Amino acid sequence: MTTNPNVILEVKNLNVEFTTDDGIVHAVNNVSYKVERGKTLAIVGESGSGKSVSSLAVMGLLTGSNSKITGEVFFNGKELVGSDPEEVRKLRGDEMAMIFQDPLSALHPYYTIGDQLIEAVLVHNKVKDSEARARAAEMLIKVGIPSVEQRMDEYPHQLSGGMRQRVMIAMALINGPELLIADEPTTALDVTVQAQILDLLRELQKEFGTAIVLITHDLGVVADLADEVLVMYGGSAVEHAPVREIFYSPQMPYTWGLLASIPQISAKKEQLDPIPGSPPSLLNLPKGCVFAPRCTFKDQVSDDACANKFPDLLAVSPDHEARCHLTESQRTAIRSERKIGKV
Repeated sequence: MTTNPNVILEVKNLNVEFTTDDGIVHAVNNVSYKVERGKTLAIVGESGSGKSVSSLAVMGLLTGSNSKITGEVFFNGKELVGSDPEEVRKLRGDEMAMIFQDPLSALHPYYTIGDQLIEAVLVHNKVKDSEARARAAEMLIKVGIPSVEQRMDEYPHQLSGGMRQRVMIAMALINGPELLIADEPTTALDVTVQAQILDLLRELQKEFGTAIVLITHDLGVVADLADEVLVMYGGSAVEHAPVREIFYSPQMPYTWGLLASIPQISAKKEQLDPIPGSPPSLLNLPKGCVFAPRCTFKDQVSDDACANKFPDLLAVSPDHEARCHLTESQRTAIRSERKIGKV
């Protein structure tokens, strides 16, 4: 456990496995990171990379008999893995909260917006119903929902996607949590609403001092909101650095591929540059580097190390780690030739 009082969440060597009829799914493999108070860590990667599963494990929401979680998760110095589920439940929604990817599925269809927000207050606070309702209305106003009294009596299906996402944010923040996990908070929203949601998260973080773990595949959102970035692929962390270094000095070929696939307004290209191939099966991960089957630079590594040896996550600068067999000089030369980041 870290001795830094500014660190609110520390994840150490987290592993998540699921037992299925087809075998064991290695969803998260030996992932470690820290989140400081008032800061934002973005976890990025393709679908199936382990982003959401790792955060569900942190929240204590993987309780099925087919799931196995090992490693350590410290929240405010308290170890969560292996703790009494009831103790974790008391923390969830109060000191730590989560915005889920699909608010229409996360919100209960049979209860009004007001009822669900009020319940979130009453579960964690000994207050009167009238006080809880006033708190719910106050949070809806904070997240920019108009005609609050009317909206309180409406059901989730009566609200637009953007409105439902704002309700989810209000519910997550209603008890003033110290940690907020936002799982793809702008997915399926139009660009204007996306910008509004991001502005809202930034303003609320500034007001409440909340630490945020932002799960996304959208590097535009990352550039706008994050302080640090953890890149995941095939259930493993493959790069971890401050946001500026990820964009200006990326060190891992998978990160290069993510950056190259971003559409550029100034670039005169008819097609995007997708990463070739498909993500690996988490039932049967490659023996060596998880990205090796799709990496166009593996032939530059001697002894076929990419296919046979899993690379360590090594420091390339004081705050920057990357998992790659390419030497630093090779990476610098490739980035210069391909104009990746800023050499």
